[in-house]
Amino acid sequence: MNAILALVAFIAAIVVWNAVFKRNIGEAMVVGFLVTAAFAGADFFAVAWESLVDGLKSEITFAALAFVFVSELLTRTGLVQRMVDILSSFLGRRRGGSAYAATVASGLFGAVAHNGAAIVATVGSITIPWMKRSKASGETAALVLSGNAGVGATFPFSGAFFILLAAPTVLPVLSAGDIVATIFVTGAWMVGMRLIMAYAIVKRRGVQAMEPQDIRPLRASFKVGWPSLGVLGSIAVPILLTAPPTADFVSAHVGIDAPDAIPLLIWLPIVMLLVGLLVERKVLPKGRAQWWDLFGAVGPKLGLVGVTMISAFAASNVLKTLGLDDQLKPYLERLTGVSPLVAAIVVGVVIVLVAGPLNTTSTVAAVGPVAFAALTAAGIPPHVAFAAILVWASSEGCSPPGAAPLYVAAGIAEINPVRIFVPVVLYYLLPTLLFGVLMAVGVLWLPGA
Repeated sequence: MNAILALVAFIAAIVVWNAVFKRNIGEAMVVGFLVTAAFAGADFFAVAWESLVDGLKSEITFAALAFVFVSELLTRTGLVQRMVDILSSFLGRRRGGSAYAATVASGLFGAVAHNGAAIVATVGSITIPWMKRSKASGETAALVLSGNAGVGATFPFSGAFFILLAAPTVLPVLSAGDIVATIFVTGAWMVGMRLIMAYAIVKRRGVQAMEPQDIRPLRASFKVGWPSLGVLGSIAVPILLTAPPTADFVSAHVGIDAPDAIPLLIWLPIVMLLVGLLVERKVLPKGRAQWWDLFGAVGPKLGLVGVTMISAFAASNVLKTLGLDDQLKPYLERLTGVSPLVAAIVVGVVIVLVAGPLNTTSTVAAVGPVAFAALTAAGIPPHVAFAAILVWASSEGCSPPGAAPLYVAAGIAEINPVRIFVPVVLYYLLPTLLFGVLMAVGVLWLPGA
């Protein structure tokens, strides 16, 4: 029972420190790690140190830091504006074009940046004014953007992705290579769900075509912006080199095992950074002063992510050392007879409720390990359980009253946020819960390893 009590204490420490004391997730994870290590008793220092060193050496920690830097750099170079311009040229002349452009742009930007508040602030600052000039009310514009905020967490390489990957119940079962394709398809499903919701909102709330002055000719916007889309496409290179059947072809021709030679979590951010630097070279910071300004702005975010990931990995190692797997096994065996549908509904509702006061990363850190164990014990495949948990936890933008992205969207749209509490639940929160359940029971297809 010692490891189970340590897991309960770990969850409680995160929730109390983050939700009650209103401290950031980095601090909460450090506290959770120390509380967990305390259950080692006299071996506290030895177990804590060994677990901490393993966390520092983890490729998951490197990848999380690298993706934060890449996303921040690409955001500052105007990548989002050029993507939105292309989408507006495609969609702007049709009714509700600004809502569709905002939805797709949130998905594209979310695949790079992942943070809900950042998605709303960056994409919303461009598309909310456009939606209002398309005869949409401020409430409608804020509704669409806050509903789109969580989509970034359902793509690979978000903070929640890495936190869940390092969880003590997940780490022995799944590697990054097992789930990258799964989570890309998960993100695509969630963008598709949001497009359906955008269509319903356009029909019911009367969003019109975009104003002509907001639409650039497609040839002009594509000429300027197409290299930005290449940055997103660059992530396919290491994936194709390490995933079958292309990995088998590469391995046969170079004489070594491609997945072992090309660690996915190492090469993905490196390739993306190199392509980004090449494509965005004309708008990169100039001179030492501008680069130092960039590093000064990114530094605190890197510090927060680094502390969060190292603490998460270290806590997972402590729980593993305490024997969590063996102690949970008798309890999880009792779930064997529970149908996947019942397990998915119960776990999904719990995660969505927890995500109300917490953000996506905090939610996954708090309940992700137990949720994964419960879902897999009920017969849901590990990669599917992983995806469903990220979907349910991604409801941070549409879980009032604690949804920070909702308030960002309301601020840009200059409306009272309370006025979209009910609509955002109906249009986005409940469909997010439903889609996660449909994935868990196999109705929505997800690729395996």
